[in-house]
Amino acid sequence: MTAVLDETTEVTPTLRVTARRWVSWIAIGIVAIAVALVSFAAVGSGSGGPPLDPESPAPTGTMALVEVLRDQGVDVTVTRSLDDTIDAVRSADDTTLVLHDVSGILDGDQLINAASLTSSLVILDPYFSELRAIAPEVAHAGSVTGILDADCDLGAVERAGTITGDGVGFRVIDDTVEAERCFESDDDVFSVIRVEKADGDVTVVGATTAMTNEAIVNHGNAAFALGLLGERERLVWYVPSFSDIDVGESDADLSPAWVIAVMILLVIVGIAAAVWRGRRFGPLVIENLPVTVKASETMLGRSRLYARSSSRLRALDALRIGTIDRLATMCGLSRHATVEEVIAAVAAVTGGDIQDLRNLLVGAQPRNDRDLIAYSDALLTLERDVARRLSP
Repeated sequence: MTAVLDETTEVTPTLRVTARRWVSWIAIGIVAIAVALVSFAAVGSGSGGPPLDPESPAPTGTMALVEVLRDQGVDVTVTRSLDDTIDAVRSADDTTLVLHDVSGILDGDQLINAASLTSSLVILDPYFSELRAIAPEVAHAGSVTGILDADCDLGAVERAGTITGDGVGFRVIDDTVEAERCFESDDDVFSVIRVEKADGDVTVVGATTAMTNEAIVNHGNAAFALGLLGERERLVWYVPSFSDIDVGESDADLSPAWVIAVMILLVIVGIAAAVWRGRRFGPLVIENLPVTVKASETMLGRSRLYARSSSRLRALDALRIGTIDRLATMCGLSRHATVEEVIAAVAAVTGGDIQDLRNLLVGAQPRNDRDLIAYSDALLTLERDVARRLSP
């Protein structure tokens, strides 16, 4: 019996073959991880802190402005809490206080306390609550973009000429107060408003883009920022942080009233879902153990798994192993006989070519279902031929 086979590679893939198959996927994974790490590093290095942070070198920070003020002799102090700000403001008459509550941390009492520390207060991008507590005469009037021209008598504004006006606009809602309105962009919409009060002045600044590291060198932004913040010998730049939050308040005080009820309801639903999904009615296995499974059922189950995963080579290997064991028994070989010994014995019995037998029993790989069926039929034919020749 001669089987015509055209592939002579090894039956079971070696570690080298398996590694070669996975090397491309491993390379793709390494490249993806490297790209992710570079992206995270780029994002992290570009952030540098919140907007208008006086210690941030990022494009939206104001570190350049602070350093230039120090070079011009202004004593600049950056504070992150109200207590540190109180300690930093030594004299109300020679200190300018810059307040930028980017996260809206301070409450009304804290805002009033901070405003009372000095007679010159500059508020950057204030929230509604800040204006209501410190400058109730001023209200928000939408966003502003474009280049703004100087139009008031403030020295810093006159020296600037033009600035980058991107930011927020404001409107004076109380005409009885004395207020200097600067950089008008629309009807009664201004980007800088200084309100004169009995105990000092409050300057509300919405054109904060002009102070950033990215835009400070454009137009008259530098002259405006340096003139506005460098009017006095000392400058305290206050950026409230979470240390200003009252630690006496609990999570229940800070959260809405409905949060506790929702949390309790979620716990109840979770317990009910666990009981529902984990319920057990009766035994898991109805049959008495141990259960006897027919060999035919096992064979059919494995064959279905091989067919579903297209494991033709593994299915053919299983057939070859059984055929080689039976051929060794027919030829009177021991259980420890090698495959080559079995091939030599079968060739001596059938008179077939050793290379063809080696291909059939060891080397060939099925490329499709048709090849698998052909090899299976060839194994069955070989086994019948050996049995016929060795029978009395």
